[in-house]
Amino acid sequence: MARIRITAGGQVFVAETVAAAPKTVEAFLGMLPWRTQLIHVRWSGEGCWVPLGDFQLGFGFENATVYPAPGDVLFYPGGYSETEVILAYGACSFASKLGQLAGNHFLTIVEGREHLRVLGEKVLWKGAQDVVFERIDD
Repeated sequence: MARIRITAGGQVFVAETVAAAPKTVEAFLGMLPWRTQLIHVRWSGEGCWVPLGDFQLGFGFENATVYPAPGDVLFYPGGYSETEVILAYGACSFASKLGQLAGNHFLTIVEGREHLRVLGEKVLWKGAQDVVFERIDD
């Protein structure tokens, strides 16, 4: 299990990888360190996302869910909608303009969860926020 530091919108979180999504975890770890921006979701409720357009993971679903809990991070491998990463900070039902989607639950925030709403509301009211995902050395 790898630990990931997520720094965004003045908040720092620690997440752990999810064993039930080994291919997604491996692909994500290969992207680190990853600097990008979080924007607020459009259809999914209380969440922030990183749109990845036509990026392809090279595989489909594993450990997929439509209803991430606050602190769950999903990687949607593309298909019906563009590829994306979504971070739930509250009530979330993963969806696109085409309807419900399922994403691979591959990370769970284990430290800093109490600051998720602060981040989500900042993204909602202030706009895109820089985010950095980096592996924490074991």
